[in-house]
Amino acid sequence: MSAVNYLDNAATSWPKPDAVAEAMLRYLRDVGASPGRSAHRLSIQAERLRLEAREAVAELFGLRDPLRVVFTHNGTAAINLALFGLLEPGAHVVATGMEHNAVMRPLRALERRGVSISLAACRPDGTMEPAAVAECLRPHTRLVVMNHASNVCGTVLPVRQVGALARGRGIPLLVDAAQTAGCWPIDMHADNIDLLAFTGHKAMLGPTGAGGLALREDFDISRLPALVHGGTGSRSEHEFQPDFLPDKYEAGTPNAVGLAGLAAGVRYVLERGVDKLRADEQSLTQLLIDGLRSIRGVHVRGTHDAARQTAVVSFTMDGKSPAEIGLALDEEFEIMCRPGLHCAPRAHLTMGTSPAGTVRLSPGPFTTLADIEQAISAIAFLAAAETHG
Repeated sequence: MSAVNYLDNAATSWPKPDAVAEAMLRYLRDVGASPGRSAHRLSIQAERLRLEAREAVAELFGLRDPLRVVFTHNGTAAINLALFGLLEPGAHVVATGMEHNAVMRPLRALERRGVSISLAACRPDGTMEPAAVAECLRPHTRLVVMNHASNVCGTVLPVRQVGALARGRGIPLLVDAAQTAGCWPIDMHADNIDLLAFTGHKAMLGPTGAGGLALREDFDISRLPALVHGGTGSRSEHEFQPDFLPDKYEAGTPNAVGLAGLAAGVRYVLERGVDKLRADEQSLTQLLIDGLRSIRGVHVRGTHDAARQTAVVSFTMDGKSPAEIGLALDEEFEIMCRPGLHCAPRAHLTMGTSPAGTVRLSPGPFTTLADIEQAISAIAFLAAAETHG
């Protein structure tokens, strides 16, 4: 294992549980076949692995029917499936001022096709009142889409309250759970979520290339057309896409090895317990926030309260750009972080940190107290050098 201090889990989690690599190797070595495409034993075994992944993800999100978990290559593909499927010219959609480009870029593309967009106002710390969404609703609003937590400052948005508000108007809620799936308790029923886009390579601890869209049991799939059409291994006698789940949205050869790894990652999360993982990360995150705030010239963004955010901490430093800080942390201290705009320029506009962005530190389930202390010490050194320079 490398001795680097990896604090970039909001980009992708690392290291992974050993079981993830073992499951992927086992598939490549012992199975290898494509799920749902043949009747021989290896293909059937591959399909069992895919079903195990569905069942694990469904359990994580409080779904009773695992067939309501549709796999895509990543969370962005899942968001595009929902947005381009539900929003037609003339429709209106509400998003927030803290969205990632995974939401904003599809919305801007749809805007060119005649979809109108309203952005619910958020505060510079990333927080938002449900009333801000209510104020944006119109008679022709067809969807509310929002991230569960900011990938820039970690602030968790009031998904449950917004979902109740939207549900009362008959408007579906699509949640981008890239930053919360696996590290924050999610129950699609209790949280009033109709559609949930997830990526497997962050807190779900799987590999890259495996994500998906979870659809609540009472969401009518006739409202959501397929975005990609092709072979599914089912109804092969027909030249039209199947209209049942999950095949309707899963055209083409699946990433079977990635799903084997995803299943192992989610099982690890379920076995350790989301609440336990959350408590451990919350403790380290608060230590990181408090340590950074004690350094002269360092400005921590967000709520400053780890109970209200994920394990994502953004800061700026007087006299140094985020790019300079990120490079110094890597080259001088072997601390891996992410400086810049984090593919979320809208969030940085809301936070007042555009155009330079921030330095983002994001602990994960394998981060230690020593890692946090080293990061604080290194940043204090850089800040002192700037002050005395």
